[in-house]
Amino acid sequence: MASTIIDSRIFGDMFSDVRMRDVWSDENRTAKYLDIERALAKVQGELGIIPKEAADEIVRNCELSQIDWPRLKAKTEQIGYPIIAVVNQINANCRDKLGEYCHWGATTQDITDTAAVLQMREGLALVEEDLNEIGDALAALATKYRDTPIIGRSNLQQATPITFGYKMASILAGIDRHRERLQQLKPRVLMGEFGGASGTLSSLEKGAMETQAGLMKELGLAQPLISWHTVRDTIAEVGAFLGLVGGSLGKIAMDVKLMMQTEVAEVFEPFAPGRGSSSTMPQKRNPISCLYIHANVSVARQHAAALMDAMVADHERSTGPWEIEWVSLPEIFCLMSGALKQTKFVLKGLEVDATRMRANIDITNGLVMSEAVMMGLGPYIGREYAHDLVYDLCRQSITEKRPLIEILAAHPEINKHVTRAQLDAMCDPANNLGQAGVMVDRVLAARR
Repeated sequence: MASTIIDSRIFGDMFSDVRMRDVWSDENRTAKYLDIERALAKVQGELGIIPKEAADEIVRNCELSQIDWPRLKAKTEQIGYPIIAVVNQINANCRDKLGEYCHWGATTQDITDTAAVLQMREGLALVEEDLNEIGDALAALATKYRDTPIIGRSNLQQATPITFGYKMASILAGIDRHRERLQQLKPRVLMGEFGGASGTLSSLEKGAMETQAGLMKELGLAQPLISWHTVRDTIAEVGAFLGLVGGSLGKIAMDVKLMMQTEVAEVFEPFAPGRGSSSTMPQKRNPISCLYIHANVSVARQHAAALMDAMVADHERSTGPWEIEWVSLPEIFCLMSGALKQTKFVLKGLEVDATRMRANIDITNGLVMSEAVMMGLGPYIGREYAHDLVYDLCRQSITEKRPLIEILAAHPEINKHVTRAQLDAMCDPANNLGQAGVMVDRVLAARR
């Protein structure tokens, strides 16, 4: 019976993705153990380190279908680690004691770490696929709404006009940096381990480095320069990367949640009948995906920190920090897969209300154009004096509940320098979008 959100029959597909759960499943983990033992026997047979007949027999019996799961569970609980239990079963299935050559020169952590790296490779491939889709969705929004005005917000207050395309492009730039980071970290983290007891391969009298090189080539992994049994920066780097991605997804969820507020109502998560409804308030349309994104990335950050704790390992084989990874690595991948899936859903079907965006710009009676007015008046009366004057007139606009443009046009120190038409231009949001469009184009061009 499932007892966690990730494996829940009810919540599992909301908090995670089935593909990622498969990557970190017992079945796939054990399959990776078998892949490594198979590759090790094959390479050592070719190098003449173990008899070719033994290598062929071991390869033949490294099959997931031959695993006795109750025996594997019981033996793992007895020993504390699953590798010996797997090797025992391979050995038992081989004829004429040829299975005794299985796991030749390896240690439990070699197999466990290399299996984790193989799982990370599959997990990161799914993350990369999702990041590409999220980037494409953001690019489509940035393109479509390149010139659509929306109010920028600072400290949750209305600031100056931007465009919705600019808002999407700024997030897109961060997602594209994550895609770049992923390509940069792969050569470092997709590195196998084969070092033996203390990492020096002392158990092999000959062919040690050749075995290591051949094993990594067979598995498609980088060969380490030196064993990394208790130097865990690469695992922590993957956690840190996923934590960074989570921060960006959380930013998306936060903005969409705020923009879905009744008083704002500028964008909405995709609609489906009944989605986001309340058990007591029929009118409500709650953000749903954004809530799961927020929860997932928050917990994922804690797992990223835990993976950094696991770096504080003792001597050449650690006493506990290693097992932190067994808990945190699968969960951070699974939680992030859920956040990525929910983000794709939100962005691909995001409902955008450009009319409401423009209406929200106008609710302050033009106060959000005060910066443009100050800068427009600066050449005539000085920027600092213009700032103080416009500040006072903004307060007057608020007190009298009159449009700022009317107060500006009536002021003698202003109308003697600029015309009403000039003031209208200063107060038009469409004329004060800065370089938003240029910046959107730069972000989009960088993707090509």
